Amino acid sequence: MSCPICANETDTRYKPFCSRRCADIDLSKWLGGGYALPSNDPEDAEHLADEIEKQAQKPH
Repeated sequence: MSCPICANETDTRYKPFCSRRCADIDLSKWLGGGYALPSNDPEDAEHLADEIEKQAQKPH
């Protein structure tokens, strides 16, 4: 099996990655929204707009 980030051979300690570095790169992609799928569903856009408005109204 090869690492999904750099295609090197995987290491059992970091499976399915080859190193801690590649595991961290993958985690960063998840946290940064790099794996998000775009949606054309108007309901999703309305929900997002509602959530943004709620957050803007919260006292800081």
